[in-house]
Amino acid sequence: MPKIHTLPVHSGERGDLTVFENILPGSLKRIFYITNADGETRGGHRHIKAWQALMCLQGSCEIYVETPDKKMVFALDEPNKVLVLEPQDWHTLENFTDNAIVLVVSNENYDPTDYIYPSYSEAQDIEIQNLINNTKKD
Repeated sequence: MPKIHTLPVHSGERGDLTVFENILPGSLKRIFYITNADGETRGGHRHIKAWQALMCLQGSCEIYVETPDKKMVFALDEPNKVLVLEPQDWHTLENFTDNAIVLVVSNENYDPTDYIYPSYSEAQDIEIQNLINNTKKD
């Protein structure tokens, strides 16, 4: 189940220090960031093993999440706001502002076999269509 965390920010005369710790299970194995995505949709998958934490360090974006039970939208519009996605959380990133920088942290290294692309609703539509096609053959 996706969950928003608010990271602690320590502000002083020399600026703000935001702390990311104890958010994901296990160790941090992969970090990447997304830039120049204005008008695009990123993601469109879920995982078998990987947990992810997403932060919009600059600008903003929206994360659309689908679980087996519901659909949700999360706005990442503050640099200390983190969305944690569990492996079963199918998601897309959309509505990036021009200057958005999204940092993604994962507890797994990249593995193409860890990705599941159809959303739950798409998978259900495919399953129904397969049942209809198999019924027509009989």
